[in-house]
Amino acid sequence: MKKLFIAAMLFVGIASFAQDMNQKPSREGRERMTPEQRNEKQLQKLTTELSLDANQQAQVKQLLADRTAKAEKFREARKEQKDSNTKPTAAEKAAFKKQMEDEVAANDAKMKSILKADQYTKWKALQEEKKDKMKDKMKERREDKI
Repeated sequence: MKKLFIAAMLFVGIASFAQDMNQKPSREGRERMTPEQRNEKQLQKLTTELSLDANQQAQVKQLLADRTAKAEKFREARKEQKDSNTKPTAAEKAAFKKQMEDEVAANDAKMKSILKADQYTKWKALQEEKKDKMKDKMKERREDKI
């Protein structure tokens, strides 16, 4: 009787473990792209989606490179702050949020100057889709944690 009970418990344990492994694909299996590769991939996507000409491609490529460099600086500053175990004050959080909003507005203005009117409206629509998709993913993650 003991052996049967142990075998049943072992079977249930293995079955539940196998189900957990199949539930979510691992992010670790994917290789990480370099910032340059990500920029190139994004440029190719924008080129196909918005039908960019060569001049626009060059300008967008420069804009993406600048944005990546700024993001890296922000990431490094945040990492240093995290490593030093200091929590940002409410004023620092507000300043950071304002700075991010200014960056987004500047990026938006630059894209508006590079793109034609119809391309710009399509780009804004793509941005909204991306934003909605991220909200859905975050909602999904919160539900998974509960």
